Amino acid sequence: MGITGSIAAYKSCLIIRELVKAGADVQVVITPAGKEFITPITLSALTRKPVISEFFAQRDGTWNSHVALGLWADAMLIAPCTASTLGKMANGIADNMLITTYLSMKAPVFIAPAMDLDMYAHPTTQQNIERLRSFGNFIIEPQSGFLASGLEGKGRMEAPERIVAFLDEQLSSRNEAPLKDKRIMITAGPTYEKIDPVRFIGNYSSGKMGFALAEECAARGAEVTLIAGPVSIETSHPAIRRIDVESCDEMYDAAMKTFCNADAAILCAAVADFKPEKVADRKIKREKDDLMLRLQPTHDIAAALGNKKSDRQVLAGFALETNDETDNARKKLEKKHFDFIVLNSLRNAGTCFRSDENQITIISTDDKKEYGKKPKTEVAKDIIDELQLRLNTKQSAGQ
Repeated sequence: MGITGSIAAYKSCLIIRELVKAGADVQVVITPAGKEFITPITLSALTRKPVISEFFAQRDGTWNSHVALGLWADAMLIAPCTASTLGKMANGIADNMLITTYLSMKAPVFIAPAMDLDMYAHPTTQQNIERLRSFGNFIIEPQSGFLASGLEGKGRMEAPERIVAFLDEQLSSRNEAPLKDKRIMITAGPTYEKIDPVRFIGNYSSGKMGFALAEECAARGAEVTLIAGPVSIETSHPAIRRIDVESCDEMYDAAMKTFCNADAAILCAAVADFKPEKVADRKIKREKDDLMLRLQPTHDIAAALGNKKSDRQVLAGFALETNDETDNARKKLEKKHFDFIVLNSLRNAGTCFRSDENQITIISTDDKKEYGKKPKTEVAKDIIDELQLRLNTKQSAGQ
């Protein structure tokens, strides 16, 4: 257990207590700054082990081996983790015992950031988090709050009970999780294309299907990046990294960047096909009997990713149709280079937009599977079963 110099360090005691109660053997490694917020005596009383802070013990000069700790541990949890420590970890600056232990770690590493909201939102911090995530570390997303600008952001360390629950879930299912070590990108919700400062072109997508897919993938051990349009749903699984966007341009940029390192992507978002050619900088007044808007095509995210897809990657899309459903879905499957496509029909009452239920058909070049109407959480399981099958097939072919 790594502890750094954050006001949230007192929460580490709650985490340690729960871990010990669950039967874990906990060794604390604390930074010098961390000792300013919580005493080693308190931590030692909880773990029944001497707390490690320096390379050499002050009393007898005993060398604390970071290499031995890296081999001993089944997992490393750094909670709280400050912006400074994040930066050092991301760039290999081994100037204290905690960082050297991290660099020697052979086991999974879990990181719970804790800092001022504006610091967490800063591009430098986000870049460091992305780099650590790309190394295979688990980032336990912090809680939401409000930035100095008044906008909502994240920064406060996640609640101790949720950190322990996430750690327990990941470790207990690590050898059984079918999507362990897989990185999956999912797009969800609508996009809004601005007409003027108060109006936009949008659609009725609620994002429920995409969020259900993200939760199911995370539950199976995947590292999920959810690119979400403007919706009111919250994620619950700590392994889901959420990127909020509004327009097609923003979703395109996020998807193109994320897809490079993904094993699979599911394009569930209802992206606007057109946007206004010009966006008024002021509210358009009702001065005439009619209003003419000239529209231009938005980015075709599915086609761009389909053209970029490698042989090892799986790409799945959605088709919402009103007529000639199967034929139109097959055309889209081929045109976008999808591995499979999920067909929805507006003719199925009580499904699709804003509904808690869905009825789908999964179509590939060599197969067609039809499913009954069921809750979207159950539909997500059917879709991820198909995704797993495709990933396993490609992995076997690669070997």
